[in-house]
Amino acid sequence: MRAPARFGAALETTLYAPVKRFLEARGFSAKGEICGCDIVALREGEEIRVVVAELKTRFNLELVLQAVERSAACDEVWLAVAASPKGRERDRRVKKLCRLIGVGLLAVSATGFVEPLVAPEAWKPRPDRKRRSRLMSEHRRRIGDPAIGGSTRQPIMTAYRQQALACAAALADGPARPRDLKGRWPDAPKILLSNVYGWFERTERGVYALTQDGRAALARWTPDAPPAP
Repeated sequence: MRAPARFGAALETTLYAPVKRFLEARGFSAKGEICGCDIVALREGEEIRVVVAELKTRFNLELVLQAVERSAACDEVWLAVAASPKGRERDRRVKKLCRLIGVGLLAVSATGFVEPLVAPEAWKPRPDRKRRSRLMSEHRRRIGDPAIGGSTRQPIMTAYRQQALACAAALADGPARPRDLKGRWPDAPKILLSNVYGWFERTERGVYALTQDGRAALARWTPDAPPAP
C-alpha cells in the first residue's frame, strides 16, 4: 500500500488555497497578504465578520505570537499548519494553548484536506477598531485577489500599487495632468505627487510622464484598474 502523501519541505504558500477554500465554504470572501496578515476574510451582512488566518508549515512560537498580535483587529483568528504524523498540532498542550488564547487551529494535509482541530473561542481582548478598519478598507479596495497568502521576499500587490499601476498605464501613451486622471482614479494626484515607486516624473508644471521604472513595472504587472464611474 502506498504511504499517505506528506508535505515534506512544503512552503507556507501551499497552505493558502486549501485554507482560502475552507473560509469561503463558510461564507467568507478571503484574500491573501493584507496588512501583514497571511489571509484576511470578510463576511458582509448586518454584522460584518472579520477573520484572520496565519499560515506556517509547523506549529511554533512565532505562530502563537502572530495570533496574539492579530486578535485585537478581528473577530476570529485561525492558525493553519501542514499536517504531519509527528506534528505538534495534535499535542493536547498545543490545543489547550489555542483554547486559552481563543484561536482556532487547522491541520492541512498534502492533498488539501483541512481538518479543524480547535474552534476559536469567544474570548477577545480589547478591540482594535483602527486596525480592523484598515483590514476592511484594504480588502475592499483591492481589485480581485492578486496576492497569494504566505508570500515573502516579493512586492505585495496592494490596493495602492494597483492604483499606481492604473495611473502608469494611463501615462503609457504620453504625459498627462493629474486632473485628467482624477475622474477615473480619485487618488491619482496624490499618487503622482508622492511617486512612492519612482514610476513618474514631472515634465512641466502640473504635467507628469512615465519613467523607465514605470514602464518596467507595467511590463512586470498587468494593471487591474478600478472601473471608470
